Amino acid sequence: MPLPKGYEDGLAINVSQKSRPFSAVRESSMRRRVACAALGAVLWTWAAVSPAAEPDAASVVRLIDGEVQHRVQAVLGFTDIEHYRVFRGGDETHAVAEMTAKDTYRKGVGKTYTVLSRSGSAIVQRFGLKPLLDNEERINNPATVAQSWFTSANYDMKLKPGGVQNLNGRACYVLSITPKQKAPNMIDGTLWVDAHDGSIAQMDGIASKSPSPFAGTTHMMRRYMQIDGFPMATHARAESSSTFFGRTVVLIDYSDYHLQVAPQK
Repeated sequence: MPLPKGYEDGLAINVSQKSRPFSAVRESSMRRRVACAALGAVLWTWAAVSPAAEPDAASVVRLIDGEVQHRVQAVLGFTDIEHYRVFRGGDETHAVAEMTAKDTYRKGVGKTYTVLSRSGSAIVQRFGLKPLLDNEERINNPATVAQSWFTSANYDMKLKPGGVQNLNGRACYVLSITPKQKAPNMIDGTLWVDAHDGSIAQMDGIASKSPSPFAGTTHMMRRYMQIDGFPMATHARAESSSTFFGRTVVLIDYSDYHLQVAPQK
């Protein structure tokens, strides 16, 4: 008597499977296990590196504050080489002045600069680049440097919608920042921080206060990268425009970092 159609199909499948050599069955099973293990590894990695899409703003701000404090406590000192180029008008190809300086930072002491080379306009060197270094030393005075940190003590920070965003291959949270007190080194703009640890990746904005009555609005951008586990500046751009001086662009490239870090407890 013929078997029902469905039963024949099932029997054919079972017979086919049983008739396969043991080595083939074992090979197929091994491939399935390897595929499952690979999929599990991918999912685990994704979960490890993909922060929640919409975190609460307070958690992100706490992450930023904690990372700043960690850097302040851990970095005892560093040196780096900084190359400055100044451009005037619409020409960003031919610098009117250049300077290379060595920056030496010591915790509790501040920053000092040693000029390694100069070229170009003596006027720009004297009235543009030298005051820039002097200002950096002043900002990093140990007695007042905390007032310039990107923390909730100095800025109102608001998490922008959109969750994690890509910045040069880094998963970042993006925040709008407004300084609680206006100063030439305090930025009204945008802050990108690493979504994993809260370390700064980039800042971009307008100086909340003009450095002098003769200077116009100054737009600033600075990028950072992880060096020995800490965010350090790699490139900066400042652009200002005024009736008296016209358009001026300053580019800064940072290189050759050497950090002194406190031993881990």
